[in-house]
Amino acid sequence: MHILIADDHDLVREMLAAFLERDGGMRVVQAASHGEAMAEMWRKGPFELVMLDYMMPGMQGLEGLRSALAANGGNPVALISGSADRRVAEAALAAGAAGFLPKTMAARSLVNAVKFMVMGETYAPVDFMNGAEEAPAAGFLTPRERQVLEGLTQGKSNKEIALDRDIQEVTVKLHVKTLCRKLGARNRTQAAMMARDQSLI
Repeated sequence: MHILIADDHDLVREMLAAFLERDGGMRVVQAASHGEAMAEMWRKGPFELVMLDYMMPGMQGLEGLRSALAANGGNPVALISGSADRRVAEAALAAGAAGFLPKTMAARSLVNAVKFMVMGETYAPVDFMNGAEEAPAAGFLTPRERQVLEGLTQGKSNKEIALDRDIQEVTVKLHVKTLCRKLGARNRTQAAMMARDQSLI
């Protein structure tokens, strides 16, 4: 898996890269500005995923996202940020970002998020996107998550759901984990029960 991380904070960028290389088995190229990221995409791209810091030099808001999307050969581009709010995240997703990753997220969640996005899925952490006073987590289920949840309510195995939806079994497993987290379920059985009780599908 070939990833590009662009962030002007050296410590943050190097820590993210080290973790993805060590625990995710990924090859990571680093850049310290939007201009450097674009140069790396032209020289070594397209990358399977590009991660851009929203506030780094040269980004110019979502313009930096759009130019990176155009330069990365149709492969996913995500935003990372330590300061942007939910409105920025929503605008980024609407502009075509593969995901939005707050720098406060756990390292293990980061690896899963990267895998999701490389597989063509969209990632945004529900606790960041809705907050305690907002609508329930189920309101932020992606179409694919709803499909997987439907399979769970039908008592299907991961392999059966994967065959039904023409996706990889590992993708289904990742979605089941995310569904359990979003719904506050201990396991897939409880997630299915909650889906039926709350008419989520």
